[in-house]
Amino acid sequence: MRLRHLILATAALALPGVAAAKSVDHYTASANGIKIEISAPRADIIRFRAGEGALPEDASWAVLPQSRETRVPLVVSDKGDATEIRTSQLIVRVDDKSLAITITDLTGKTILADAAGTPIRFDNGGFRVRKAMPNDEHFFGLGDKTGPLDRRGGAYTFWNTDQFGYSPATDPIYKSIPFVIGLNEAGGTYGLFMDNSWRGFMDLGKSERAAFSFGAEGGGVDYYVMTGATPKDVVQDYAYLTGPAPLTPKWALGFQQSRWSYMTQVQAQGIADRLRNDKIPADVLWLDIDYQDRNRPFTVDKKAYPDLPGLVSKLDAMKMKLVVITDLHIASAPNQGYAPYDSGMAADVFMKNPDGTPFVGPVWPGPAVFPDFTQAKAREWWGRNYAEFIGMGVAGFWNDMNEPAVFNSPTKTMPIDVVNTIDSPGFKTRKTTQAETHNITGMLNSCATYEGVKKLAPDRRPFVMTRASYAGGQRCSATWTGDNTSSWAHLSLSTTQLSSLGLSGFAYSGADIGGFAGNAPSPELLTRWIEVGAFNPIMRDHYQKGKPEQEVWVHGAQQENIRRRYIEERYRLMPYLYGLAEENSRTGLPLMRPVVLEYPAVVKGGDRVGGTEDQFMLGRDLLIAQPQTWESAAPYDVGLPGVGWYDYWTGEQVQGASVRETPRLDRLPVFVRPGAIIPRQPLVQSTGETPKGALEINVYPGNDCSGSLYLDDGVSFAYQRGGFLRQAIRCDAGSLSFDPRSGGYKPWWTGFDVVIHGWKGGVPKVAMGSKRIAARVADGALRFSLPDLPRGARIAIQQ
Repeated sequence: MRLRHLILATAALALPGVAAAKSVDHYTASANGIKIEISAPRADIIRFRAGEGALPEDASWAVLPQSRETRVPLVVSDKGDATEIRTSQLIVRVDDKSLAITITDLTGKTILADAAGTPIRFDNGGFRVRKAMPNDEHFFGLGDKTGPLDRRGGAYTFWNTDQFGYSPATDPIYKSIPFVIGLNEAGGTYGLFMDNSWRGFMDLGKSERAAFSFGAEGGGVDYYVMTGATPKDVVQDYAYLTGPAPLTPKWALGFQQSRWSYMTQVQAQGIADRLRNDKIPADVLWLDIDYQDRNRPFTVDKKAYPDLPGLVSKLDAMKMKLVVITDLHIASAPNQGYAPYDSGMAADVFMKNPDGTPFVGPVWPGPAVFPDFTQAKAREWWGRNYAEFIGMGVAGFWNDMNEPAVFNSPTKTMPIDVVNTIDSPGFKTRKTTQAETHNITGMLNSCATYEGVKKLAPDRRPFVMTRASYAGGQRCSATWTGDNTSSWAHLSLSTTQLSSLGLSGFAYSGADIGGFAGNAPSPELLTRWIEVGAFNPIMRDHYQKGKPEQEVWVHGAQQENIRRRYIEERYRLMPYLYGLAEENSRTGLPLMRPVVLEYPAVVKGGDRVGGTEDQFMLGRDLLIAQPQTWESAAPYDVGLPGVGWYDYWTGEQVQGASVRETPRLDRLPVFVRPGAIIPRQPLVQSTGETPKGALEINVYPGNDCSGSLYLDDGVSFAYQRGGFLRQAIRCDAGSLSFDPRSGGYKPWWTGFDVVIHGWKGGVPKVAMGSKRIAARVADGALRFSLPDLPRGARIAIQQ
């Protein structure tokens, strides 16, 4: 027997071929002891919930309340042995006996269907959902998982784990983001997000030839299917569900220097001085655990760092910021005057053993207790601990070890029976264990930091870095790929990891440049990594104790000069990079992207996603290709998606869809999309330094010739109150057009220096209205200067 319920029926509809159709806001059905619910947060997104006899709690740590609670109308009709459910964009067909689900577009083309056999199986408190997997299906996403960019054929575990020195095949590592994008070679695409925090898995064709599956050890079935014409549509759907990252402070896009650890204040200041003396542009200095008293969070070792406020002040005068680490483990130090422990015990905010006593586990401070971030009061307590650092002017905070990592444990974490108390808005108050909450601990830790810092400094954008997280964690923090190693393999892996993190919500991500663990990087490896890192969202050089120095200046002047040039190029590109950050805050589209996101047709190229796995894009306009032959002088071909691309360094237009490259240590192959308009600024030593002169507008003629300018103060929330500048720029065969500017922010530039690359022929007539503009042709480019154009203008260019 099966039972169907049409909830909140509002009207009977007479549609062709649809009998007794009704409009509802959700649909439920039961069969074989399983109950399902189908709803649609938006017409292009379907949500499925299921449980044994009853539905799971309707709550989420990942999905925004507004998105989860919104339900668009569904039109439901009986089709005999099945039920059809329609939105304005999709059709869901449910088999009444098996509850098997098929999603199609309005023409009947299948987007995603359950696999043959049992579509949902509950067993031992957990579940498995199986979906059909066509031969031409490819999968992307899953956050910082190792392995190839195309996840097809792999099986992945979601269980946040401290994996020091992980290999390119280690799984799991630090994050659990059960979101995958499915893309087939005919161009069909969808996203699937399993919203379940228990230890889970996705098997993308490793166990079965024609099916993929996902599930978890506990909790109910709750997943979303997102649809769209392109993968970019799906990424934006995911951002609608889980939220985009907030706009970062601009300084977080600058070069950042760190190590475990700068052991004294004198040493830390010396690093900053050397950066400035060598004219290496930089914005941030990081302090790892040794600045603290006995590795205790929220303390300062006054012998090693006798005047931390003074260090902050000196760095501020140098236009540099300080970021300090604050791990989540609080030293278990009763009767020692350690304020975080004393206040936390008084507020009863630490995780408990099953017998009700505080769980104590060894980490950097020795025996430690762990905040129970599933309690709202614990998150608020945690945030208040930053008051002293905020008062000093510390700019950002680093939450490490928050899987949570526990030493001397075979599982590298605490026992799964450690008790948490869920007491947060949107959830039923109840006791649970780390079996359910382990994977969200890091995310809730970083969100407690973000919200606490924002309360303490309400008009200053927080910057938080986390190692562990869950889906939706991008709303609170940047991230990095953890304890990688100094190897060519890890440099290559960083491209896959950062591209996949971008698809999975984390727009601000980086890898430890040069590698954290292992042997010291060779001069060539460190140089290459700095070159590649110059085009990553977060650019931080960081390495562990016991290794030789790994700062930019090591290995001599020749290597330093190459490295400096790439860091300088990042700062010249800051207007473009910051514009991408602002775009992400509105749309969720990542700064760093796999080529397949912009050019889905590369999946037709066969293995290695058409040869693009070792490439990535910065926005839609720059393509960066890592050399395939790292330590060889053998020439190799770089494939490009289409024709007409430009060499970024020379401005010359490339002939054909591939480029022959001969490896040179001072050249990283970078190419520009035909049709791009990219702003570049004069060189500065910090984002806190105001550039002087004109903004350079680089035009690369081609189809869809467009670009944009975005600017604000880079640090406050004034942009949300109109304190921004936004201006679109377009070009065609005979003109360059600036749209009227929006926003009230005043630019630093005095005008525009226009460079139109790939220019053929002599000097044309350039005019703005009746005013003639002086122009010249040099180095294959047409060049002319314009005044600032807040009201917009059209510049005619006639041969």
